[in-house]
Amino acid sequence: MAPSARKRPQQPRAKETVRAILEATAQILDRESLEAATTTRIAEVAGVSIGSLYQYFPNKAAILFRLQADEWRETSAMLRQILEDRTRPPLERVRACAHAFVRSECEEAAMRGALDDAAPLYRDAPEAEDTWRAGAAMIEAFLAEALPHTPAAARAVAGDILKMALGGVGKSISEHRWPIADADVYASALADMLCAYVERLAAESGLPK
Repeated sequence: MAPSARKRPQQPRAKETVRAILEATAQILDRESLEAATTTRIAEVAGVSIGSLYQYFPNKAAILFRLQADEWRETSAMLRQILEDRTRPPLERVRACAHAFVRSECEEAAMRGALDDAAPLYRDAPEAEDTWRAGAAMIEAFLAEALPHTPAAARAVAGDILKMALGGVGKSISEHRWPIADADVYASALADMLCAYVERLAAESGLPK
């Protein structure tokens, strides 16, 4: 079963119920554990009946996926704003993305770690695949602008490298819950490596560094 909500809230009271459910789940993930986030416990913390919870979410996976989807949208919007800002040179945007992404992972480490653990519950859902494709398209568009003379195949590899590097460092930070100051050191090193990689691709394509 795809982790979709049963219905979308339309009225203010219904929207408030959904908001309370999501906030309660995030609180449990942050302060307790993924295992503790049962639908019964979520309803209790949210102050709603279990029947009200099931009106909007068929199971725990649907709630977790909604939290993850919201997080993906927020992160994508943040990265898109940086990558599409053509007033800044491409390498400056790469560096800004590395720092912004790592900082966001650090600030919400507990919840993001729990959502990573829950990923098998919804990883293969169509909704998740759509989100990943949208993120890939965003990076592809940036690289097409930054490396217009680089072959498409090489840009595709570069896109994969950028996503894996950001995701890998971010996951490690979430797992270890580093202080922001420590995470910033790693973000700077990550930015240096990614910028050097993009510079090399540009040089190989005959473009100025």
